[in-house]
Amino acid sequence: MHEAPAFADVFQQAIRASGLSLERVRHRLAARGIRISLTTLSYWQRGRSEPERADSLRAVDALESILVLPPGTLRSVLRPYRPRGRMAPPAHDLSASRRVFGKNSLAEQVLGADFAALNEDVSVLSIRETVTIDEHFRLSSLSIQQVMRATREGAERFTTVHTFDSGARAVRADVRCGMPGTMRFLPRMGTVVIDVRFGRRLAKNETVVIDYTVYVDSGDGLDDHYERRTRTRLRDYLLQVYFHPAALPEVCHRYYRESYEAEASYNHRVAPDASHSVHSAPGRCPAGVHGISWQTKKAGDGPRGGP
Repeated sequence: MHEAPAFADVFQQAIRASGLSLERVRHRLAARGIRISLTTLSYWQRGRSEPERADSLRAVDALESILVLPPGTLRSVLRPYRPRGRMAPPAHDLSASRRVFGKNSLAEQVLGADFAALNEDVSVLSIRETVTIDEHFRLSSLSIQQVMRATREGAERFTTVHTFDSGARAVRADVRCGMPGTMRFLPRMGTVVIDVRFGRRLAKNETVVIDYTVYVDSGDGLDDHYERRTRTRLRDYLLQVYFHPAALPEVCHRYYRESYEAEASYNHRVAPDASHSVHSAPGRCPAGVHGISWQTKKAGDGPRGGP
């Protein structure tokens, strides 16, 4: 099986097919408010460097439009982000997992011995998730799109664990991209384990997208936050929370913690927009816990920065 093509090769072929010079490409990026030097574009084309920073990734998205490429064509062939400085622990080291999930977490209890090797054959590149909160401040649905790269040949599925603080009487999953695998619902724990299958075995470095929604018949509790725990740095992360127009929160905060037990290193107030939603978009986000919390009239002691 062939390895995935390099970003430089795909970019160079797209430039040639478009008939545009790099200078014309630079001008078209500038017309969209994106300033990228001619030298940088040349380096990308020759493979001397690749886009990594948030503004460079914006340029990649714009280039796909300028060069008339299908969405994701260039992003999908970028190499995994290489952090500078001290090496981080391996993504699937048990200590790295416990660092963000906590010791004896629900995820570890539910998965047992499989927790240590959870999704060890794929690397998550980006996540976009949308949370819907109903008029009783309970999570009613959760939609997730993830882009991943196989770290070795043979990857064929992704396992995800979701826990609902308000409890859950029933859970249903709708897989739009990928194939439904097994689903295990543990109502006493308010937790569901879902396997999304890729439909075939991937080659090493091959990318894959999964897209699914979890619908929840909530329990009697309340949800006052939602958070994503990631063991590795992501290229791109977007969390958007929609509230019911008849039940808006008093105040919302987006926050980040380096580990499950750490204090929030930032905790910024955000206001709902015209669509009754708030979001967090840290760009290339570090490993740790990223979330949004909200305070309702029923809550008397201020917003929480996660559990």
